[in-house]
Amino acid sequence: MSKSKKDKGGFVYSTNPSFSYDEDKSEVQTLEPGEQLLELHRETKGRAGKAVVIVRNFIGSDDDLSDLGKKLKAHCGTGGSAKDGEIIIQGDQRDKVDAYLKSKGYKTKRVGG
Repeated sequence: MSKSKKDKGGFVYSTNPSFSYDEDKSEVQTLEPGEQLLELHRETKGRAGKAVVIVRNFIGSDDDLSDLGKKLKAHCGTGGSAKDGEIIIQGDQRDKVDAYLKSKGYKTKRVGG
């Protein structure tokens, strides 16, 4: 899918002469840490048996998500990524991730094995 299709929600062409695309540029407001319940998942599926920790349910802007991801990676001393509303931390680091998030005021919930 080209970038222009993503920007317009999949609309490519309309035969309706009175059609107008209304762009919704409302910014997602980042909730305060105390108002968020982040889920900590441990997964190995599709990763050649290597464990990763996935932080889900972050409500906020992409910039705040990537900033939190950078801080988590630095705290754990490992790699990872932050995209599509998830933070992926390499290795089985759930204890470190949980402790860091709780120290910053986030509520956490461990999900899965």
